[in-house]
Amino acid sequence: MSYSIAEIANALSAKYVGDGTLRVTNASEPIDSDVNSLALAMSEKYCLDLSSGEARAAVLLTGMSWKEFGLSAAILIDRPRHAISKLTEFFYKTPGSNSGIHPTSVIDKSTYVPKDTSIGAFVCIGSDVEIGFGANIGSHVSIGNHTKIGKNSIIGNGVQIEEGIIIGDNFRVQSGSVIGSDGFSFVTKDEADVEGVRKNLGKRDKLNEQTWLRIYSLGSVKIGDDVELGSNVSIDRGTIRNTVIGNRTKIDNLVHVGHNVRIGNDCLICGQVGIAGSSEIGNRVILGGQCGVNDNIFVGDDVIAGGATKIFTNAPKGRVLLGYPGVKMETHIEMQKALRRLPRFMKNNSK
Repeated sequence: MSYSIAEIANALSAKYVGDGTLRVTNASEPIDSDVNSLALAMSEKYCLDLSSGEARAAVLLTGMSWKEFGLSAAILIDRPRHAISKLTEFFYKTPGSNSGIHPTSVIDKSTYVPKDTSIGAFVCIGSDVEIGFGANIGSHVSIGNHTKIGKNSIIGNGVQIEEGIIIGDNFRVQSGSVIGSDGFSFVTKDEADVEGVRKNLGKRDKLNEQTWLRIYSLGSVKIGDDVELGSNVSIDRGTIRNTVIGNRTKIDNLVHVGHNVRIGNDCLICGQVGIAGSSEIGNRVILGGQCGVNDNIFVGDDVIAGGATKIFTNAPKGRVLLGYPGVKMETHIEMQKALRRLPRFMKNNSK
């Protein structure tokens, strides 16, 4: 399918110059472009590659001289990454988006499937499930009884959604994720050694034989509107209360969200983050890759934690954290400076 430069500029709320009727079929980096490409040349580095490609049109920063690159048309933008968001959405093709139910799927007769729904091969949907219109469900997906899924959801291949889960509109989840598995919650008859160690900061008077008893998960998972999950995300259901993911929150691949966790709105949770049970994450929190959040603590609104930060205690609103254990970013930098100076200090003061 082809689009005119004028159509694309309108979708981006941007200005175009040159031939607005010129049509393109794809977006491309300049060096890889062909005559049907819209080249993305929103920095000087990429502009230099325009001569190596075949694109006749490009997206440029406002103020760049499009004619000097020999282009027939250009779309001018101010903020490149924001433009990329709209542009990729414009060209994006939803996988398996043809409406219809694959004959190998198994759907309980009590579940109503809207006519415009796409359901792939070997899908299994339980009883009394509610599916909103416009859903796109990949192959080998399992959806448990009494689950509610909002409109315009895209569910990747092999996703497991357990019983009684509540999911809002415009939900998107990549392959292999599991939503609503039992929480990792166990207890011993008497106080466990791990409880004593935590209370006494590592001191152990004796070792005890212990047997772990399961605490069953009676809660569910509630996911808001416009939430996105990457591949192989695991979200445990709550023990009594629900595990909650707020509106517009985005969660990357291989993230684990423990039981009873509550994550606010507009959060960004990067790859391999682990959030332990009963923690509360505020609104607009950003957790970099491989961050860890201890159980039963809160992370305030607008906190930013750099990659691999381990948060063991409550983090106040607006704090920027880094390190193990997580401390203020400026404190962590000073600690690292001091650590690097330590060998020289010891050498100079060893006599």
